[in-house]
Amino acid sequence: MEVTFLGTGTSTGVPVVACDCQVCQSSDSRDRRLRTSVMVKINEHNFIIDCGPDFRYQMIRENVEDISAIIFTHGHRDHIAGLDDVRAFNYVLNKTVNVYASQEVVGSIKREFPYIFTEKRFFGAPQLEFHIIENQKFMVEDVEFIPIEVLHHKLKVFGFRIGGFSYVTDANYISEEEKEKLKDSDVLVINALRKSKHISHFSLNEALQVIEQVKPRKAYITHLSHFIGLHETIQKNLPDNVFLAYDGLTVNIKK
Repeated sequence: MEVTFLGTGTSTGVPVVACDCQVCQSSDSRDRRLRTSVMVKINEHNFIIDCGPDFRYQMIRENVEDISAIIFTHGHRDHIAGLDDVRAFNYVLNKTVNVYASQEVVGSIKREFPYIFTEKRFFGAPQLEFHIIENQKFMVEDVEFIPIEVLHHKLKVFGFRIGGFSYVTDANYISEEEKEKLKDSDVLVINALRKSKHISHFSLNEALQVIEQVKPRKAYITHLSHFIGLHETIQKNLPDNVFLAYDGLTVNIKK
């Protein structure tokens, strides 16, 4: 299994428009963050988890020629806004793209892209096949996905476990029952918006506490804002098995 971080930033991205802080002005490429998304490659299959407004550029940057499915964590715009750009795979490959999402997320997509769902298909609309998921195991191309239900303030969000890889973004609470699903992960990816407490995201210290509880072999922090600080500075103070993720980073994981 190969995981590529397509984006590691929060909803504003980094740099933030019109911001002159040291992070937004940094020349370190690791401090430049598109909206959060990952691509999980297993054999010939590319699974995309979330496609935000930077989806088109992310696909071009990583030279992605085909995707097997898009799996959504939740319906916020920074995680679904790139769905229209799936059209390119429809046109070039003459295929319908499978989408896996909760009923609530499909509702958000309907509000954002009503033309996808018209009775008479709107010419040029993405060609998608929706599969409704709940908090129970499901299969995509013979690969097992285990949802992990977390809270993003009061909103239910799905993280996912795929073999030894666990992925949790946009969360500030995980129940003890759901944490059990994260244990013994080869790699855990978890969000941490900034150093200080936030109403709907883990802070860096809170994310580190979860990592200490579930004890993955390695952990990567994602969904970072410019308030987190400079990549180089923060990385120096993290435990040896914890890393700040950055755009374009690829990690190999035991299946």
